[in-house]
Amino acid sequence: MTDPAIVLHGTALSGHTHRVELLLRILELPYRFVPAPAEVRRSAAFSKLNPLRQIPVLEDGELVLADSNAIMVYLVKRYAPGSSWLPNEPVAASNVQRWLSIAAGEVMYGPATARMVAQFGMEGDPVRSVLIAGRLLSFMDAHLEDRNYLAAAHPTLADLACYSYVAHAPEAGIGLDAYEQVRAWLRRVEALPRFKAMPAREFPRPPEGRGLGVALSAVPSPGTEAR
Repeated sequence: MTDPAIVLHGTALSGHTHRVELLLRILELPYRFVPAPAEVRRSAAFSKLNPLRQIPVLEDGELVLADSNAIMVYLVKRYAPGSSWLPNEPVAASNVQRWLSIAAGEVMYGPATARMVAQFGMEGDPVRSVLIAGRLLSFMDAHLEDRNYLAAAHPTLADLACYSYVAHAPEAGIGLDAYEQVRAWLRRVEALPRFKAMPAREFPRPPEGRGLGVALSAVPSPGTEAR
């Protein structure tokens, strides 16, 4: 039996990798997962795949692609053209693009950065990232009051792009209890066919008065954040 043509380089705890893996599974595309922890990403071999040494990286035959959102767009255009995951209708298409930008912006600099600081000791501003996460979650909760999905009446790439780091925000000590609509949306994504959860981790509570413990006290309640 030959190996699948698609190879996904990443790590199990990367939300960027997870969003691509979700799409591969939903589209029922066979793929081989190759772990790419930090020491691998520092290698010359990996640098040839992505000179920025970031994950995920996808190989599809001779094609090599980096950037999770770009990879997802490619997979839909290549293997599910015309599908509802990336609508052709102008308004829906622009809505998807907006949320892909939010995934690369507020999601990345909010819950994703807060989690990377808390879980992996990576550099970042814990106060700023938690504040961004609070504003994002309030915005998403209001946005989802009258809809089931982020960009259209059905799931799209927007939902997959934003899901992983929002779902795992509690790993940075960012609670989701106050965001009823966000939690309902997470459950809808988790009910998609062939969904696979990203491994969960406990929030490592810092000593009182240090790190994220201070930042969490600054998270605004829904509807009270500055605009």
